[in-house]
Amino acid sequence: MIEQRRKNSVIGFKLAMVAVAMFGFGYLMVPLYDAFCELTGLNGKVGRTEVVEIEPITVDTSREVTIEFIANRNLSMNWRFEPQTAKISVHPGQTYTTHYRVKNLTTNDMVGQAVPSISPVAATAHFKKIECFCFDKQMLRAGETQDMEVRFLVSPDLPEHLSTISLSYTFFDVSEQAMQQNNLKKKT
Repeated sequence: MIEQRRKNSVIGFKLAMVAVAMFGFGYLMVPLYDAFCELTGLNGKVGRTEVVEIEPITVDTSREVTIEFIANRNLSMNWRFEPQTAKISVHPGQTYTTHYRVKNLTTNDMVGQAVPSISPVAATAHFKKIECFCFDKQMLRAGETQDMEVRFLVSPDLPEHLSTISLSYTFFDVSEQAMQQNNLKKKT
């Protein structure tokens, strides 16, 4: 009888550890994915790009490239998120600005992080975000709506066979992480 209780306790402990490990893995999934994609460049994810112009970029007015804007949100993210323009035609080398609109549909303040993706992957090195809401976490109060800016240019050396680029963002709820970071900052 005592032996059976000990075995049950060991099994219960192991199951609890598996549950804790699964929760930890799920919690760390977004930061690990971001780090992996930034390190490898997979999935068209690109980091912050600082544009430093040593010499002026020549605008290629003889060529047009279609940029498609796509908005997604993680299932746990109860926000409305959409591009204000679905697609535009741009001249490589010229700077453009577009906006996305986001609304917090909940009764709680939330913090979101947008994760960008560019396709085709071959266009990633040629799509330069100068200013982007994805560079920082976005805090929205309950019911709040914001227009968020993306300023970008497509490099004139984009391969000729690429005529359409898709810029996609997925918003993730990082409210818990943001609160924990704020609590850590307050303690130090």
